[in-house]
Amino acid sequence: MSTTNPPLPPTPPGPEELTREFAEIAAHSQRLVTEYLERARAGKAVLPADDVGVTNAFVELSRKLMGNPMLLAQAQMRMWHDYMRLWHNAMARFLGEKPEPVVDAGTDNRFRNEVWQNNFLFDYIKQSYLIAAQNIQRTVGEVQDLDPQTARKVRFFTRQFVDALAPTNFVFTNPEVLKATLDSGGRNLIEGLHNLLEDLERGSGQLAISMTDYSAFTLGENVATAPGKVVYQNELMQLIQYAPTTQSVWKTPLLIIPPWINKYYILDLREKNSFIRWAVSQGHTLFVISWVNPDEKLAHKGFDDYMREGPLAALQAIEQATGEKEANVIGYCLGGTLLACTLAWLGIKGRRPVKSATYFTAMIDFAEPGELGVFVDETVLANLEKKMEERGYLEGSEMAITFNLLRANDLIWSFVVNNYLLGKDPFPFDLLFWNSDSTRMPAKMHTFYLRNMYIRNALVQPGAIELDGEPIDLDNIEVPSCFVSTVEDHIAPWKSTYMGALRMPEPVKFVLGGSGHIAGVVNPPSANKYQYWTSEGSLPPGADEWLSNARREDGSWWPEWNRWIEQFCGAKVAARAPGSGKLKVIEDAPGSYAKLRLDATDESTPAADAPVLTTTVLPEAANDAAVKAAPAPAPATPPERKRATATAQSASQAPAPTLESTIDLLSAAAHANPEPAMPAPAKRSRRTAARKGEGPSLSKPKASSRKR
Repeated sequence: MSTTNPPLPPTPPGPEELTREFAEIAAHSQRLVTEYLERARAGKAVLPADDVGVTNAFVELSRKLMGNPMLLAQAQMRMWHDYMRLWHNAMARFLGEKPEPVVDAGTDNRFRNEVWQNNFLFDYIKQSYLIAAQNIQRTVGEVQDLDPQTARKVRFFTRQFVDALAPTNFVFTNPEVLKATLDSGGRNLIEGLHNLLEDLERGSGQLAISMTDYSAFTLGENVATAPGKVVYQNELMQLIQYAPTTQSVWKTPLLIIPPWINKYYILDLREKNSFIRWAVSQGHTLFVISWVNPDEKLAHKGFDDYMREGPLAALQAIEQATGEKEANVIGYCLGGTLLACTLAWLGIKGRRPVKSATYFTAMIDFAEPGELGVFVDETVLANLEKKMEERGYLEGSEMAITFNLLRANDLIWSFVVNNYLLGKDPFPFDLLFWNSDSTRMPAKMHTFYLRNMYIRNALVQPGAIELDGEPIDLDNIEVPSCFVSTVEDHIAPWKSTYMGALRMPEPVKFVLGGSGHIAGVVNPPSANKYQYWTSEGSLPPGADEWLSNARREDGSWWPEWNRWIEQFCGAKVAARAPGSGKLKVIEDAPGSYAKLRLDATDESTPAADAPVLTTTVLPEAANDAAVKAAPAPAPATPPERKRATATAQSASQAPAPTLESTIDLLSAAAHANPEPAMPAPAKRSRRTAARKGEGPSLSKPKASSRKR
């Protein structure tokens, strides 16, 4: 009978190896400090700033707490009682009993390791932390007489505080990290320190946490691979027409308006989960807008420019490509808000080039914006405007930090533990690759959007917003609508999107999918995951009332939506190939606008000069929706692509969630059980030299010298 020997534990680093490691760490650290001081002398260092007004919010909280000693006394007694119960249960368990926990971690992924349940000491640490966290947050939530915005801020940042102090984030109170440290003789901590220095270097002194292996993916090769062609472009977008996969297609084409906070290819990550491929397979002639990544030259572009040069220009281009004067249109997230504005503007003009409108996780009524509202008030906006005035845009990474904080345990602390405490390389995950592909926001557009949507909630007020010289009113929309929202959405809360649906004329269909902002949308039928709720007939006035009467279906909502939209698709016609109409092919999908990546820009080629912006001229260029004439079309030319790990300059643009995003990305990862696009990477090449006994070079090493 054969036996298998257990694997040998890692060999602890010897004295000579430790000497080499710490010499290299010292050299790397010294270089980072020197570079930071040089940037500080040049006035380019990013200094800590309280742009959100956290300090003032907590000063007000303290004042209210001190003025209510009874509340403090009650909180102290409640916490003391919980800790006495924990101490009693701990003694009982020590004596062999099995008491019920004082507080249960439930589905908290931080404590999924069985040691947290089975080990007496770590179970005590876990429950002690959870008691403190719950009591602190409960006490803050019970403070009265705070204005709503201050209350939102203190609740949100109190949660950030207690999340940061979780025992999982420290070496000596995380059993998994302790075991790895003992088994490897501390090698994991050395690797983690190297990872930390690399991320600091990529962030130019700011911590830019790596979330995936960015070198594992290339647009057009293993992500964004649906066959298609760019058939039109202007300063703000390229229009992609996808190749048909059926002999006949629906007469009415389909246009998707993605958000410009991230890139469109979230809808085309892999063949198995590509909504774009699936829609094409259902017989739709599909067009998708791919937004440019703007620079300071586009700082003057406003929200009405995005309307004119986005959906309005796209609808004209689609008419030239297909001969159809009407299209069905999908707006995703911010793209849905733009779609509603465009339809209201078209209504005033008496034009109706849209047969049906679909809103994917899109907000129209911003009365209850969810936790994003913490970051949007006049104080925050004033600070943002100062930053944007200096450079003409908001950096994508700055907004990404906001979205990461919405799910800090998933999008920040899980990577701190994996990368820095366990010393592991991030896993190659296409969804997180997309999430890190952040985009800038032009100053004029972003200011308009935040002030008029989030602060004023002006879109639902007739005539309160003026676009291209016209005060718009949602009552002028006369298009059937379908709203698709998701139950766990932290960016566009479904009850808020439901309020937007009530603003639309009938008929309106509302579909509520499972999961969150990303995973709930990118949920193909083949995965057979989650569930959705829908109903027939008029929408009741309350979201809870609608949900109580909605029917629940298992699986993806995609077929449900397709059955709805087919009634607006007309008859079947012969399939249309890109370039077969009046618009000729410019370049292959995904197009050069999408390929321009902020965290892969060569120092010798500034991102600001990357796209060569040209415009395809449409025959209707004389009317109010057209784009001004420009030279003949030519593909935009982004700088030569480099791996993110090789770019020390990508500092402030380094991986971001980017809002869109982002956002429930790790929730998506937890539910998706994704297949990696390629095998997990090998350990870094730097380790090879160390094992051979070569001494470290004290000259400036390349940022890519520790390849994943």
